[in-house]
Amino acid sequence: MGEFDLIRQFFQRPVRRAALGVGDDCALLAPAPGMQLAVSSDMLVEGRHFFPDVDPAALGHKALAVNLSDLAACGARPLAFTLALSLPHADAGWLEAFAGGLLALADAHGCELVGGDTTGGPLNICITVFGEVSPGRALLRSGARQGDDIWVSGTLGDARLALEALRGRIALPAAALAATRQRLERPSPRVALGQALQGVATSAIDVSDGLLGDLGHILAASRVGACLDASIAINIIAACAGGSSAGAHFDLEIDVETRRQCALAGGDDYELAFTAPAGLAAEVLAAARQADTPVTRIGRIEAEPGLRLVDAAGQALPVQHYASFDHFA
Repeated sequence: MGEFDLIRQFFQRPVRRAALGVGDDCALLAPAPGMQLAVSSDMLVEGRHFFPDVDPAALGHKALAVNLSDLAACGARPLAFTLALSLPHADAGWLEAFAGGLLALADAHGCELVGGDTTGGPLNICITVFGEVSPGRALLRSGARQGDDIWVSGTLGDARLALEALRGRIALPAAALAATRQRLERPSPRVALGQALQGVATSAIDVSDGLLGDLGHILAASRVGACLDASIAINIIAACAGGSSAGAHFDLEIDVETRRQCALAGGDDYELAFTAPAGLAAEVLAAARQADTPVTRIGRIEAEPGLRLVDAAGQALPVQHYASFDHFA
């Protein structure tokens, strides 16, 4: 199967919103009049971001999900994306499953595949996604202010729990592993919540490398500090706190320190961490209901720079013990 046969068979589709899609040297996008383009790229590398035996449909889903999560953190509406794909060989069965997972999520968010590139080489996936947002309405990392509440969407730490189990570091019952692995390999980008938080949230970021590390980017960009209640954070690990995202109950004997590591430094959650004025808690909860996404308040923005972490008794915990993922560590 040649490069262009591969593209035509698995990735070329009629465009509905773009002015021109796959097939020319450039795609043409036409955002609505007066809108700004929001653009983000993410790369997934075999052995670094996913296991070699991962389900290709799940990999296709995740490859786009991590990019849509960036649009969610900006409050942008998805428009289109490009796909650069390096393959060790052109396996039709693998490609059909990969494209199925990728394009099913794309269709769910009205996001068109409009171009890209394919080549032979180690398995590597790079997607660039395009969205649109009204001028002045984008959620940024730089808007947090003293007194703002800190919130997170959904649950934290299940993806890291699955990763630890797959690496053989902890043991999970089969049902719990299946549920947490779903969170690791098929994350749900919080696109609807990001858009619903426009005009309410003062800053936002998606939790991809770990809560503390990603929140640190907001603190640095906003030139503020924060105090987080670790006891709240570790109690929203779904599998450890009484259920998975599917509602199943697991009686897991996971020690507190492991739960802290998963919730505070886990990564791969692709939830939103965001800030909002304390007086707008009702508006935050209304946005969460509109997006059908639970949110939890976990801390407060402070004027003094730095991140402080406390337990249920208000005792300080060592932040440095919960380092987030570093691509070059």
